Amino acid sequence: MTEHPRNVVLLDLDGTLTDSAPGIYLSVIETFKYLGMPVPDKAELQRFVGPAIIESLRRNHVPAERLDEAVEVYRDYYANHDIFDDPNNPGGPKVPGRYVNMLFDGIADQLKGLLADGYYLAVATCKPEYQAKPICERFGVTPLVSGIYGASRDNSRLDKDQVIRYCFEHIGFDAAAGDRALMVGDRWTDADGAIACGLDCLGCGWGYAEPGELTGHGCYRVINEVSELRGAVNEYFAK
Repeated sequence: MTEHPRNVVLLDLDGTLTDSAPGIYLSVIETFKYLGMPVPDKAELQRFVGPAIIESLRRNHVPAERLDEAVEVYRDYYANHDIFDDPNNPGGPKVPGRYVNMLFDGIADQLKGLLADGYYLAVATCKPEYQAKPICERFGVTPLVSGIYGASRDNSRLDKDQVIRYCFEHIGFDAAAGDRALMVGDRWTDADGAIACGLDCLGCGWGYAEPGELTGHGCYRVINEVSELRGAVNEYFAK
């Protein structure tokens, strides 16, 4: 049986645990080439990291009638096409976009510390769950968390608040029994999703947020170094 109360730390993936932007950029570029549309500029490419891919495609004027096609093309490049250089193995076999990626320095140690402190750690990402799980496995996140929760393949579960509620259902989160939770993330989607679920969000300044984005969307605090994570979480739950 689940023991209560629990302190739950929900962890975004892209830009919080992993430096995934290069692989996302490459997959987006190939998608727009396939569509025969202008490739977004560097600033716009950065905005693809965090929100659901369909939202970013829509924002970049992909016609409504081609959105489903564009999502599938993007996901195919991201998950299946071994055409990109692996930053973790220069000169080695090509990899799909999802593996043009690496853990931020120090993240593994921070997660190990939080586990030792007794927190229930769960990845909560807007990336489709079927993509998030192999990424977490490849980069060593899986053994450091108790669960990995993401968006659905069919887009019926898309936004961060939906992912958080899905996670809570699966882990038996019970606020009435004293359970508490904190969202940790680097984009407005994390902050908005947390607030929609009645949670606070700890902003990660090492990720992909634009200046002022995290405080502007209601993060109660923003930390700028990975090394600050464990201490900030402990301070939050000590309140």
